[in-house]
Amino acid sequence: MASLLTIPVQLQSQSDRSYDICIAHGCLARLGEKLRQLGLGQKSQRVLVVTNPVVNRHYGKVIWDSLVETEFQPKLLVLPAGERFKNANSVHKIYDAALQHQLERSSAIIALGGGVIGDIAGFASATWLRGIDFVQVPTTLLAMVDAAIGGKTGINHKQGKNLIGAFHQPRLVWIDPQVLKTLPPREFRAGMAEVIKYGVIWDQELWQLLLATERLDSFSSLPTPVLAQILYRCAKAKAEVVSRDEREGGLRAILNYGHTIGHAIEATTNYKLFNHGEAVALGMLCAGMIARDLDLWSEAEYQQQYTLITKAKLPTKMPATIDRQAILSLLNNDKKVTAGKVRFILPKAIANVIITDAVPLASITKALAHITL
Repeated sequence: MASLLTIPVQLQSQSDRSYDICIAHGCLARLGEKLRQLGLGQKSQRVLVVTNPVVNRHYGKVIWDSLVETEFQPKLLVLPAGERFKNANSVHKIYDAALQHQLERSSAIIALGGGVIGDIAGFASATWLRGIDFVQVPTTLLAMVDAAIGGKTGINHKQGKNLIGAFHQPRLVWIDPQVLKTLPPREFRAGMAEVIKYGVIWDQELWQLLLATERLDSFSSLPTPVLAQILYRCAKAKAEVVSRDEREGGLRAILNYGHTIGHAIEATTNYKLFNHGEAVALGMLCAGMIARDLDLWSEAEYQQQYTLITKAKLPTKMPATIDRQAILSLLNNDKKVTAGKVRFILPKAIANVIITDAVPLASITKALAHITL
């Protein structure tokens, strides 16, 4: 295993719930050893691994062997893959497995997969026996740089994304970049949308790195040192934001850049036409257009964002058949609505964004029209 890169998430509210993000090539097989060092599951020895069929086929045995070799008693639960399964039914399947495996308050749930698995397993761990330990082992780029970090867990309601959830911090985020070699190219590109987001909201050095990199659309096209820098800088950015604002009282809302309209696009299309990263890319384009329309940032910076999105081969248009009025209606159901007003995160410059509810409907409508074929 390569040397372990550790990024602390130091929560200001309660230091005893702080945890580490650990990154190393080949670390997947060392998970059991790390959990022993942390003292997880010491009393019951029981852990529940939640994953999906594809991830299980590639990495289920590696995790299972690692846990058994360190004298844990694992149980494996394989849930269907896809955003449309991020619902109460999947959570109840985890509850059923937890009951059958006799998970106690000293037990732990391990999320082995992407953002959907992490959100579902995290929400189940937050609510089983009023909260048990939870470990994130992300296997997608999107989860590695964003979804697995920060303690947001939840499921979707038919009227909106992530309307049901809880803040429940993991005890550990364990990242092995090598698993990205089996990630489908479309999913890799989806994760790159979140990477681009961090450049806009937080990190100028990351932004310059992305601009200087020839291709951003696949694991094989990225030089290993560049991927390492991307994972490190994104994880560090997320850790810094979460450390200052664990429960989205203010600063943390900037992590939703591109997500306000992105979530509405996902819900309008029943989570089937675009994956999360693709919808976020469209949402970032809209937010960038709104910012440009309101004279918040420059045409040059907007064009840089457009260049990175196209370099990552993410969509820049949605079909004309999508009901734009339905998107506007869903914005009012967004969890970021305050006092009946939709909050947007808009850029003023690279690594400088504002949170505002003073966005004219005409600007939103104009941005949606611009991304429509």
